[in-house]
Amino acid sequence: MELTQIKAVIFDMDGVLLDSETISWRTWEIAAQERNLPDIKKVNALCMGANRADTVAILKEHYGKDFDGYDFLDYCSSLFEKIEFSEGIPLMPYVKETLEYLKSKYTLALASSTREFKVRRQLKACGIIDYFQTITTGDMVEHSKPYPDIYIKACESINVRPQDCIAIEDSPNGIKSAQSAGLYPIMIPDKIQPDNELISLCYKVLPSLKEIRELL
Repeated sequence: MELTQIKAVIFDMDGVLLDSETISWRTWEIAAQERNLPDIKKVNALCMGANRADTVAILKEHYGKDFDGYDFLDYCSSLFEKIEFSEGIPLMPYVKETLEYLKSKYTLALASSTREFKVRRQLKACGIIDYFQTITTGDMVEHSKPYPDIYIKACESINVRPQDCIAIEDSPNGIKSAQSAGLYPIMIPDKIQPDNELISLCYKVLPSLKEIRELL
């Protein structure tokens, strides 16, 4: 791959730009404990990067077809908002420095499985929404990550071919989505470390956003 061909960088949000996964994991553990749900960490890991509908399908697969996944997610969302509004959501390390470095060289876009109103609210609160030319979210596609739809739509929104884009992700579902859409995925692990199979799908695995400047 010639890096000179790259025209755009598309970011995931949760766990890449915002340290929201830490809060999300807290809410899932609280909700699971109250409902006596086993293996919540394992199930949460499978849901990372998936949109709301696909997350509900995963929950039903593990906890039974009668499990009310939407009620569970709504409760987790209410817990999340209490923490968000009382404590704020921290940025991940090197976010602003990386965005400042990239903005004059590439088109920047966002592809997050989170719903649009939350994405915009959280990016505004953290002061980074204006870096992105377009924002594509999980409620804009039928199936989000690991399906390729969200990255295909994000590339279309900036009129750049997938093969001319880099995707920056932290989750297995995100990497699979970007790779299957034809982008070059860079993984910056947050809560989940990649196994050999996942590493084979990545263009690079980096310890933090800081190393992006050495690559692009």
